[in-house]
Amino acid sequence: MSNPVPPSFPRQFPAMAGPNPDLRGSNQSGIRAHNERLVLTLIRQSGPLAKADIARLSGLSAQAVSVIMRGLEADGLLEKRAPVRGRVGQPSVPMGLVPEGAYFLGMKVGRRSLDLVLTDFLGTVLNRIHRTHRYPDPDGVLAFANESINRLLAALSAEQNRRVAGLGIAIPFHLWAWAKPLGVEQSVMDAWRNRDIAAEIGARHPFPVYLQNDATSACSAELVFGSVERPPDFLHLFIGFFIGGGVVLNNRLHTGQSGNAGALGPLPIAMPDGRVEQLINVASLAPLERAVIAAGGNADMIWETPKAWTVPEELVERWTEDAANGLAWAIVSACSVIEFTCVVIDGWLPDEVRQTLVSRTRAALDRFDLTGLTRPAVEEGTIGSDARSLGAASLPLSERFLLDRNAFLAR
Repeated sequence: MSNPVPPSFPRQFPAMAGPNPDLRGSNQSGIRAHNERLVLTLIRQSGPLAKADIARLSGLSAQAVSVIMRGLEADGLLEKRAPVRGRVGQPSVPMGLVPEGAYFLGMKVGRRSLDLVLTDFLGTVLNRIHRTHRYPDPDGVLAFANESINRLLAALSAEQNRRVAGLGIAIPFHLWAWAKPLGVEQSVMDAWRNRDIAAEIGARHPFPVYLQNDATSACSAELVFGSVERPPDFLHLFIGFFIGGGVVLNNRLHTGQSGNAGALGPLPIAMPDGRVEQLINVASLAPLERAVIAAGGNADMIWETPKAWTVPEELVERWTEDAANGLAWAIVSACSVIEFTCVVIDGWLPDEVRQTLVSRTRAALDRFDLTGLTRPAVEEGTIGSDARSLGAASLPLSERFLLDRNAFLAR
């Protein structure tokens, strides 16, 4: 099979005909499908909207909007909300997304853990399965995926199963290159060179499967489900076992030719003692894991859930200081190339640790001479530890029901 880095992103593996062929927006082409996606995208971004508001925002005629919304309502994707009164004339009736209109699966393949989530049309996580491992191997990931998909779908009704629109996979690219940092033999990770788990999973299930780099998927989650107040250009940094990044330009996720845009891990940074390190060695959870083990602790709890960390406070303090220094260097370097007005920091972190890290990164940025640069705002991510799996679930959502954000924001 082909190697898991796709030639275009996200890569789709259509298994068999989808289970929901009569859902509009998932299988139509041409102007009608485009306009239906436009309406769904506007409502996702703005919340429930009346027909007149959609006509104004989309540029479509009132008659076209009425036809589209009737069709989407009949398909179970939109529903009427409480009438808005107080204006001249008849009260307007906003239409909102139906949570049960579609379901999506998202799988995160991490270097220390696996997650599979089931979300509804709004992106709410309805169910999840989590498993830790020492390292990801293809057979183990494939077995986890198939077993977990079957478990999650078995809990759904026949009608709900019909509305499952696809699976997205968020996975680090070139996994075979990470044997040494993971502490395993190279021969163990070499199995990834000739495996294509997306195609293998797609052959077992009746819905399309999409694949994307894990850090890019975390950025996708922020773009699709995060705050609508984000500027059109921002850099997204996600801290997991290793640090990764995502680039958003003009409200569009920029993946680059190989799908690896924003991979800031190898970036050289200067340490306070004068050493030069790579960002991945200071602003990732891998060095925190090593510190916990060196102190005689059990680092496994880091990967179970960020809500239950019991890492000694002094180790977290030292790690956040080093990580913040590294992030500040990375931000200055990135903003010297692209004028990002905002940098978003998220990760597999407890909320309080993420808050501290963002605060210290802002302080570290104060120590730089930014003459000639526009200082970006440094903000916390709004998704949190689920960003990669939610970003994976956003792949079938975006591909089958939404327009690129830039398609209508530029109107």
